[in-house]
Amino acid sequence: MRLGVIDVGSNTVHLLVVDAHPGASPVPYRSQRSTLRLMRYLDADGAIIDEGVQRIVAAVKESAETARDIGVDDLISTATSAIREASNGEEVLARIARETGVELHVLSGEDEARITMLAVRRWLGWSAGEILLFDIGGGSFEIAQGADEYPDVQASLPLGAGRTTVGFLAQDPPPPADISRLRAHARAELTHLRKERFADRPRPKRVVGTSKTIRSLARLVGGPPDPITGDLAQLHYAGLREWEPSLRAMTGAAREHLPGITPERGYQILAGAVVLRTAMKVFDVHTMTISPWALREGIVLRYIDALDGRESLFSTRGSSPGAEKNL
Repeated sequence: MRLGVIDVGSNTVHLLVVDAHPGASPVPYRSQRSTLRLMRYLDADGAIIDEGVQRIVAAVKESAETARDIGVDDLISTATSAIREASNGEEVLARIARETGVELHVLSGEDEARITMLAVRRWLGWSAGEILLFDIGGGSFEIAQGADEYPDVQASLPLGAGRTTVGFLAQDPPPPADISRLRAHARAELTHLRKERFADRPRPKRVVGTSKTIRSLARLVGGPPDPITGDLAQLHYAGLREWEPSLRAMTGAAREHLPGITPERGYQILAGAVVLRTAMKVFDVHTMTISPWALREGIVLRYIDALDGRESLFSTRGSSPGAEKNL
């Protein structure tokens, strides 16, 4: 069957269309992105202003029309931190449904971590053992760890690349003092999280990074995956540390021309690099493997599992209040 997933994030609305059936790996058919940068459209009370809502509506409508033109058999639509944490999130969801006919299912941060871990585990296999997962989005940073398809511990912090850019690195390029403030803030949040939630976990056999921000940094610092051997890309702490001064000296527009950095990521990749390097330092990570599968692929896998009768598609385990249906 042909399945479509619309994912409304903080930075983009992404439509992924795959051919999928139980017992087989989903095969990508179409991928389409619309840039949002919603962190730039929040007012002082944390509400998404009308211009931002219009951008979401237009992007969701375009994605839904593309899915209909392709002829998908089913369409799953989700929203993550930007709408989840907006003070007018419920009103935005209602307007999107009214103007596009698409009802978005809001995922909690912990749901994001759980579903992403499923995708990573299926990609890497059981031999990967205990996995520590880092996933930096536009609004939030999900961290999870475990040895199974779903993590034993997961958490979500408001340390996304877009959110921390707006909150700490407003000048372009930012002065050293602002970089230091962001690093100190991230270190405090991550240190507290590790002590409170991850202190009892064994040392991971493999640390894995997902999301466009981490994949972009890995491409910049370490190069792409090997097309001959199939080896996955890796990101090394030492390489990230060496690249950070160059990123700090550039404007957002200049960063867009670096290898692996797309135009919609140039303005926020520095904040992503600072937060990620801080997380690697706090969790004592020297090298991470980059997984090509993340949240959207996890949603597809959940759907396939539901078709196969292995679990319910709209499970409420770990869901947040107000989420009508959680994947």
